[in-house]
Amino acid sequence: MDGIEQGEILSVERISTPVLAVSKKFFNRTEQIIACPVLKNASSDPLHILIRTKEMQGVVLCEQVRILDLHVRGYKKIDELRPEDIMNVADAIQSIFDYYPFGK
Repeated sequence: MDGIEQGEILSVERISTPVLAVSKKFFNRTEQIIACPVLKNASSDPLHILIRTKEMQGVVLCEQVRILDLHVRGYKKIDELRPEDIMNVADAIQSIFDYYPFGK
C-alpha cells in the first residue's frame, strides 16, 4: 500500500461507488481504511456532505462508515478533497458519536 491519505477519493474493486478515505494515513498503513461512500446525489441530511473537486461532485454519506480491507481489493486514487471539506466530513462523523447532552 502506498499510504492512502485522509481525504483521498478512491475507486475500489467490487464497490460500485467511489469512497472517501476518512481515516488518517497512520491508520491506513494497516492495509485497511475507514471510508464513506460518495454518491452523485442524495437526499438532504445533516450527515450528507456535499463535496466538489476538480474531477467530480458528489455527496459523502457520513452515516455509512465502513472499514475496507484494501489488501484484498484493488483500488485507484481518483481525486482528493480540500482540507475544509475533510473537516466538514470529520465533524459530521464525530456528531454521530457525540455524548452530550446525556439522554437526549
